[in-house]
Amino acid sequence: MTPRGRDGSGVRLRSMTATDLPAVLMLERELFPEDAWSEGMLRAELADQPRTRHYVVAEDGGRLVGYAGLAAAGDQGDVQTIGVRAGHQGRGVGAALLAELLDEAGRRGCAAVFLEVRADNDRARALYERFGFTRVGVRKNYYQPSGMDAIVMRRRAGAATVGFTREEDFS
Repeated sequence: MTPRGRDGSGVRLRSMTATDLPAVLMLERELFPEDAWSEGMLRAELADQPRTRHYVVAEDGGRLVGYAGLAAAGDQGDVQTIGVRAGHQGRGVGAALLAELLDEAGRRGCAAVFLEVRADNDRARALYERFGFTRVGVRKNYYQPSGMDAIVMRRRAGAATVGFTREEDFS
């Protein structure tokens, strides 16, 4: 999969490290100003990598344009976070990040992967549905301070992915 950067070149995925935290935190605050993760939260997540966590970043020309994380324990995975810089949304970066998380969940033997998504985030929900996630519940007032509900979604191992292939052209 080769998501496209702003200049049409490929975006590269790699493992997240502690040196990425300043750029990840800046993007996190830009994307999620009301409920951004703290540096301590992200450091704690990275501290469990690779034991129970898998975090990746997407770079375009050396600049961080996205990040994502998976928690996996036993036969269950949870998408912890996905964020893509506004100027790179709609170019396949989020799909590439999600595909990497699902691949890792498969490598770890996860029978199901769960996630929460803001009820008002139609674009993200559509992406998750394309990857075979289905709605299984609602967490009322999950996102604070807005009080927005979270839609809980699940994807079972081997779920069909509609309208997406590794060779898809994102240009």
